[in-house]
Amino acid sequence: MTYTPTRDDRATDQESNPAARPLSPPPKLRRRPALVVAAILSICLGGLLGAWAWTATTNTHEVLAARETIPRGAVITADDLQRVRVNADPALSPVAATALDEVVGQRAALDIAAGSLLTSSSTTSDVLPTQGMSVVGVALTAAQVPGVALQSGDRVRIVVTPAGGEAAPSGTPLTSEADVVGTHIDDLTGSLVVDLLVPHAEAAVLAARVATGNVALVLDSGAE
Repeated sequence: MTYTPTRDDRATDQESNPAARPLSPPPKLRRRPALVVAAILSICLGGLLGAWAWTATTNTHEVLAARETIPRGAVITADDLQRVRVNADPALSPVAATALDEVVGQRAALDIAAGSLLTSSSTTSDVLPTQGMSVVGVALTAAQVPGVALQSGDRVRIVVTPAGGEAAPSGTPLTSEADVVGTHIDDLTGSLVVDLLVPHAEAAVLAARVATGNVALVLDSGAE
């Protein structure tokens, strides 16, 4: 008598013998071109950003800048300066931060605004005023000066004006020519104080005129 296995017998054999189980095909991988392209772009972008960061850091130099405004003629101290990093530009010639000790103790050759970079022309070892010259401070109200902001090096005239109630004198009024050294606001009076550079022989005359308060400042053209 021949034994024919039933369906239940075949199922039992497959469970007891894993080798007899039918193999299921591996799952098919779905390719996503968009994700591949995005990954490539991310890698390229990261490389570009890294190259830019490397270039930006290697092409910068540490230079000196003014921490606060330094008026012309003032002795420069270490507290007046700060180190900043800037991109190397052939059009600029800032003073390197390594020259700090050389700059400290020199005088400002011109008004150095806060935050501006120092250049070789910003400082000088010459004493201000120079030989044969004097600096006279003139305190003026808004009505005695032009509305244009005065700058170091401006050529001006101090004109004697009549006192209150007096008639204007006939003829050309008395004047004194001078160069502006610097300006600042008097904290107590609010007046504009203008430091003027004049020949030593004319300093006393100008000081006597401005002491009366009856003067006005005239800004002349710097063109020759």
